[in-house]
Amino acid sequence: MAGAEGSAGRQSELEPVVSLVDVLEEDEELENEACAVLGGSDSEKCSYSQGSVKRQALYACSTCTPEGEEPAGICLACSYECHGSHKLFELYTKRNFRCDCGNSKFKNLECKLFPDKAKINSGNKYNDNFFGLYCICKRPYPDPDDEIPDEMIQCVVCEDWFHGRHLGAIPPESGDFQEMVCQACMKRCSFLWAYAARLAVTKVSAEDDGLVLNVDGIGDQEVIKPENGDHQDSTLKEDVPEPGQDAVKEVKVEQTNEPCTSSSSESDLQTAFKNQHLNLESQAGCRLQEFNAQQFLKKDTATYWPVNWRSKLCACRDCMKMYGELDVLFLTDEYDTVLAYENKGKVDQAADRRDPLMDTLNSMDRVQQVELICEYNDLKTELKDYLKRFADEGTVVKREDIQQFFEEFQSKKRRRVDGMPYYCS
Repeated sequence: MAGAEGSAGRQSELEPVVSLVDVLEEDEELENEACAVLGGSDSEKCSYSQGSVKRQALYACSTCTPEGEEPAGICLACSYECHGSHKLFELYTKRNFRCDCGNSKFKNLECKLFPDKAKINSGNKYNDNFFGLYCICKRPYPDPDDEIPDEMIQCVVCEDWFHGRHLGAIPPESGDFQEMVCQACMKRCSFLWAYAARLAVTKVSAEDDGLVLNVDGIGDQEVIKPENGDHQDSTLKEDVPEPGQDAVKEVKVEQTNEPCTSSSSESDLQTAFKNQHLNLESQAGCRLQEFNAQQFLKKDTATYWPVNWRSKLCACRDCMKMYGELDVLFLTDEYDTVLAYENKGKVDQAADRRDPLMDTLNSMDRVQQVELICEYNDLKTELKDYLKRFADEGTVVKREDIQQFFEEFQSKKRRRVDGMPYYCS
């Protein structure tokens, strides 16, 4: 018996101790993440009537559209109402997508929320994510056969997810960059390399030979030199104005954070600023042409970008035409970013979140309100004193401790009620 107790004691010493505070903090973090992803999407109404939604939470149903069938995506509300018992792949968020639930891709299912859908949504884009496969390795996530812990990062252009070790360049710390562009998208949108030399978190200028991305002895890189052959410094100097910089000195508007709301006043301000930006670009010439005149580097790697890097992209007529031809016009839309979507979701959730205690109080008369408030204060005080004992002793609060507290609290409440005098009028 003693041996068993000793074994149990050693086992408890090996088990990690998690405090109540740790549990609450973890729950709050998970709640905030869920709020950020789902808060910008409607959980009750199918999004089909909104057309191609700028950005929304999406799912794929492997029960209805397994691998080998046509890929399809469903909105948040349909994932609850029409596919609640099915096996779903969470796709996080995707841009410009219209809900497929119940259309011709679903052989035996009719959408309960919006059954009158077109047979197909021709504007939707699909990839292997819709079958639960990600990255260049085309593996599921989490992967039961992959024992290497690795963060998955979403490309802002193709919106596929990639293992950090498969991106060709070691990702910076997650807090050090806001968006990532994968190798394939950098190759397709090669104009971004000129900007990467100036803006990327991991610089890719030809002089950055101390970084992972360098020009010495590596055969998969291409150094782009100025066409005129003149030597120009490829680093960004503080005292050298960018095209149009003199013209914007009088502009007092500065966007330092991603937008989180779409109120009319802010929208008008953003539109006015964007129009002025377009006018200044046309007056000052093409920023991309000037960047192309510098010596910079191309390499078969992903690139990592800071907050608001998109606002530095040239918006002249020729560049806007190029973005359209490459189908990346969304890069000029500051509300396209996942950060903007998440911020909007947090704001919407905060506005909609109601205090259940206040709702209950509002439904009561004055006497009931006073009684409830007194009961609440008693509970809060006694629970605080009860938990303080564990904190002072440095012991862990267990499930049975909490159960015991509420049993004792209920018992005290009954004794108070039973001993209450009655008066007759």
